[in-house]
Amino acid sequence: MRHLLLPLFLVPWLLACKDGAPVADPVRAVRSITVQAGTTALQHEYAAEVRARVESRLAFRVGGKLVQRRVNVGDLVKAGQPLAQIDAGDLKLGQDAARAAVNAAQAQLALSEAEFRRYKDLREQGFISGLEFERRETALKAARSQAEQAAAQAGVQANQAGYAVLVADVPGIVTAVDAEPGAVLAAGTPVLRLAHDGPRDAVFSVPEDRAAALRALLGKPGALRLRAWGDDRALLAATVREVAAAADPMTRTFLIKADIGATALRLGQTATVLVDAPTVPGVIKLPLAAVFEQGGQSTVWLVDPATMTVRPQPIAVAGADGNLVVVAGGLAPGQVVVTAGVHALTPGQQVRWYLEPGVAPSAPAAPAAVRSAVPSAAAASKAASR
Repeated sequence: MRHLLLPLFLVPWLLACKDGAPVADPVRAVRSITVQAGTTALQHEYAAEVRARVESRLAFRVGGKLVQRRVNVGDLVKAGQPLAQIDAGDLKLGQDAARAAVNAAQAQLALSEAEFRRYKDLREQGFISGLEFERRETALKAARSQAEQAAAQAGVQANQAGYAVLVADVPGIVTAVDAEPGAVLAAGTPVLRLAHDGPRDAVFSVPEDRAAALRALLGKPGALRLRAWGDDRALLAATVREVAAAADPMTRTFLIKADIGATALRLGQTATVLVDAPTVPGVIKLPLAAVFEQGGQSTVWLVDPATMTVRPQPIAVAGADGNLVVVAGGLAPGQVVVTAGVHALTPGQQVRWYLEPGVAPSAPAAPAAVRSAVPSAAAASKAASR
């Protein structure tokens, strides 16, 4: 029985080998549009972060062991408010030693002044020579200088003892903590970061090809607009304040700082910076669904109305306008472009116009044209031919 069934399975396989003709691709219905040139004003969007205009890294001016930190991240501080403290034991000992040196120098100065007065009387009476009198006068000057030096050193030691307490110079908000109690710090080691109250900046990065355009807007009031994420109602005017002179070595982007003035936006809040580009005439826009990637290049399908076949056409993309792709090159007005189902087509494939349900197949409509006023890809698809 098994030997009788084997030929039945081999017959279809032999017939398939005998008939080696390829199966023709089906004729697909496509949506399409006839492209037209128009004008556009591109708008570039960049993600930005709200930062303080000035942010200081606060540190002790003397070394020591951190024994107390009185503020945390997010705390609002006032000018003159103590923020942290180090162990001031050694500093106070140094201050006491400086005071003792001042007392010794003042005692020596008093003795030198008394001797100078006596020797002055003796000189007037002729009992001592002029050389001896000059020697006593020089000793008095040296004692006076030593007293002044000791007093200055005592002042330095007093300042050093006062530096044991870290005080806020200006009002602001603590944005970071870099040291915890128990750490032994050298002079100048950052302990806190304080964002000063006052104007805010929107900080963002742009690619290399956009740095020159942003530099041209430097100092122009209201050249940029800022929109806080989650709040599409209010737009803040921003002015380019600073453009980085060199690109970041890792990202190869240029850092931009835009002044947004005093605002209620929180530090660290994310926002979108809007930069309007000049109006460009004679550009072509396509729905986003019409563009696909082939061989690492943006491509569209062109329909030949005479043969009703499609072929791929590489294009150059200049940017986006909402849900529309702005084409910089590769297309000409009047060409018909497929707008839906682009990933299911092959070069030279036969196509037919897509017909909406309820439309008589004997009267297909011609492809629609994309105008610069089309707001989105969905609207462009509804305007496509049937």
